[in-house]
Amino acid sequence: MSREPVDLATVAALIEDAAAAPSLHNAQPWAFRYARRTGVLHLYADLERALPHTDPDDRGLHIGCGAALFNLRAAAAGRDLTPTVRLLPAPASPNLLAETVLQGTGPPDDELARLAPAIRRRHSSRHPFQDKELPPAATAALCTAARAEGCELLFPSAWHVQSILELVRDAEGRELIDPEVRGETVRWTRTEPYSGGGAVDGIPGEAFGPRRRGASVPVRDFAVGRPVPGRGSALFEKSPNVALLGTAQDLPADWLRAGQALERVLLQATVAGLVASVTSQPLEWPETRWAVRDPVSPMAHVQMIIRLGYGPAGETSPRRPVTELLDVI
Repeated sequence: MSREPVDLATVAALIEDAAAAPSLHNAQPWAFRYARRTGVLHLYADLERALPHTDPDDRGLHIGCGAALFNLRAAAAGRDLTPTVRLLPAPASPNLLAETVLQGTGPPDDELARLAPAIRRRHSSRHPFQDKELPPAATAALCTAARAEGCELLFPSAWHVQSILELVRDAEGRELIDPEVRGETVRWTRTEPYSGGGAVDGIPGEAFGPRRRGASVPVRDFAVGRPVPGRGSALFEKSPNVALLGTAQDLPADWLRAGQALERVLLQATVAGLVASVTSQPLEWPETRWAVRDPVSPMAHVQMIIRLGYGPAGETSPRRPVTELLDVI
């Protein structure tokens, strides 16, 4: 059964959930436009929030916007809506990433609706996790979540995990000696805590997590050598649970699918009682990105490195208000 166009209060609530998605440096590079007459919601890339040195091809920007799109779909399903999505609907307007018909037809997606309550509970955790393997049922569910969005999730072998950790260290060293990349990290991260009245984007100091001692883990250190008041250090897990999210192709539509798959995996992990953090550092350098993939795996293009496990939930990072994100016409 077709529906009338969705009211503005519901649209605003959907955008608030969409904006809870993760993005590179929490830049939140998305903007929405809602056409009241047709009930179509457009998702645009906000290029003023791009990171041209860290993310020169806007791959990370597309992944973040894809994650926001998945949140939108899950939130809509949780409200008994059945959205219909088209990716990159206007080739002549590459910044228009997706259009979503909100009223839809047919029954809502129960699997998406099941994930909706996890949207506000999901936070990146840059704290130590337990040195504990994930149950096979949990990893199988996460792989199923990725495949539902047209992507693959791979849990690499122990030797490959160690090589990934070395690539993370290599990427960290590259960032430290590249003033432009380092400058972008400094711009979007803040050593002081979020007080509720400060910046509504970027990563606040309390979300950095402790400094690493001992074993290396795929957790980005946003301090970039800067002192962070009150920040301690901690031992992290020796054998982190690492997953690689990948696609068959490496075009903007694939990046958007990867973003949706990433958020679906993260929400599924949240439902299962797991915590997670993501990193793309080795994927941001052409010299190291190719080395992240498993040479015996059919996964062609790795889009994200995900660390999963049991541990403390991460801190909430600030989000821009809906009034900054939504244009109604």
